Amino acid sequence: MDTVKDDAWMSQPEAAHRLGVTLIRVGMLIANRRLIPAENPAGQAGVTTASVQAEETWRANATKRAKLTRLLKDTINWF
Repeated sequence: MDTVKDDAWMSQPEAAHRLGVTLIRVGMLIANRRLIPAENPAGQAGVTTASVQAEETWRANATKRAKLTRLLKDTINWF
């Protein structure tokens, strides 16, 4: 896991809130490489701000079909 500056890091609960998903879904997004795990200089685990922004952009522009397809793929890969 890479260490990034505080302004490039976000906690998992904060990412969940920003994306409007549960913390479990954030874990699934990390496991499926949709969010990039990172540590801040204090050694706290979280994700990169850039990956959260990319996910927000994808969610804003993806069709309902694309979102459903991705959710199904991510769920299958989770197990």
